[in-house]
Amino acid sequence: MKYCSYCGSKLDFRVPEGDNLPRHICNECGTIHYMNPRLIVGCVPVWEDRVLLCKRAIEPRHGFWTIPAGFMENGELVEEGAMRETREEANAEVDIQSVHTVYSIPHINQVYMFFLAKLKNLDFSPGVESLETRLFSEEEIPWDELAFSSVKFCLEALFQRGSSAQDSANLGHFVRSSEPKR
Repeated sequence: MKYCSYCGSKLDFRVPEGDNLPRHICNECGTIHYMNPRLIVGCVPVWEDRVLLCKRAIEPRHGFWTIPAGFMENGELVEEGAMRETREEANAEVDIQSVHTVYSIPHINQVYMFFLAKLKNLDFSPGVESLETRLFSEEEIPWDELAFSSVKFCLEALFQRGSSAQDSANLGHFVRSSEPKR
């Protein structure tokens, strides 16, 4: 970020007074431009002992399997965003049961929040971002063809706890090998 989105002046990157992290600060109007992690929301749609996955029709990871999820929009509740993404990617309607996983990827400034959800019916089909949609039992999941570490973590947690477990969320994170583990 080089210029202020409020007044167009040049920005400095420094620690503002009263803060402890460097931020983009406008030299003219003094606006502090906070850049915080992006929230990705989605559902783990379950029907009996199977989970609905989508094969990606877009990059990144075109042709790999994922759960329906995407970036949260301004003005949405997290649950609304998760249900919207499920409709967009799988044309599926769900009832959200609980928060299932929260997964952080700090080096790309992303936080994933996945909800355990029950499919309302079996009327689902690929949306514009999906090549295919399909229900999988645990044994059928194409583990080597999953799009993202967040999806693998989410599905492993689902089958370790059982699809009806609703007592607490699973917390996880991805750390690049060059970063110290926390």
